[in-house]
Amino acid sequence: MLNELKVLSDHGRQYISDLRNKPVSERFRGRPVISGEITSNEIKEVSAMCPAMAIDSRCGAIDLGKCLFCNECALMLPQRISFTNDYRISANRREDLIVRPGQTSQIRPGEVYIRKEVRHLFSKALKLREVSAAGDNSCEMELTAAGNVNFDMGRFGIEFVASPRHADGVVITGPVSENMAEALKMTYDAIPDPKIIILVGTDAISGGLFAGSRALNRKFIDEHTVDLYVPGNPAHPLTFINGVLDLLGI
Repeated sequence: MLNELKVLSDHGRQYISDLRNKPVSERFRGRPVISGEITSNEIKEVSAMCPAMAIDSRCGAIDLGKCLFCNECALMLPQRISFTNDYRISANRREDLIVRPGQTSQIRPGEVYIRKEVRHLFSKALKLREVSAAGDNSCEMELTAAGNVNFDMGRFGIEFVASPRHADGVVITGPVSENMAEALKMTYDAIPDPKIIILVGTDAISGGLFAGSRALNRKFIDEHTVDLYVPGNPAHPLTFINGVLDLLGI
């Protein structure tokens, strides 16, 4: 017994008590800030350099649904573009993931766009089935971490389950390949109504670097209403947890 207590003492507190305001490393790349003074020539240069084509060549806006958070744009134009360590960047409208020059406002799910049944039914407990639709296992690992002893999203009743028949919604990672399209649809159809859809990571939101590939089949994404977009490459556990908490009104 004394040995176990000594181990706990040596490890210190691992549990994060305040997930809403937990500070992260200054090196973490979250919400970008683009100077309103960025010139048209600078916009053209930096948009041409972006490997994910996430920067609008006309206005210089950065689409977080496409952004790889590689920081190359900030390295190229350090006086114009920077990434803050603000990890609360989830939204429930695709267009709200677009950060424009001069914009300093935070990114949050819009209250008026949240379906009433989501908060009425799931605010006390939300069970999710995760589908890796050709993911690279990075977002999947971060989602697993969201339930570990550090982040412990289960304290809010948010948990992943093994069967879609026990779930309230589906969490999708990966760009959705042709080979996974039918499996994703079958999983979604097996979840009882009403149900929610959450896209996690750049690949799931836009296809990422694989966008436009003939190997993808994103018909499911195009045909269904998405309740929450969680950007990142991969998405941080705090980004996912806070996005879901905002969606549920917790």
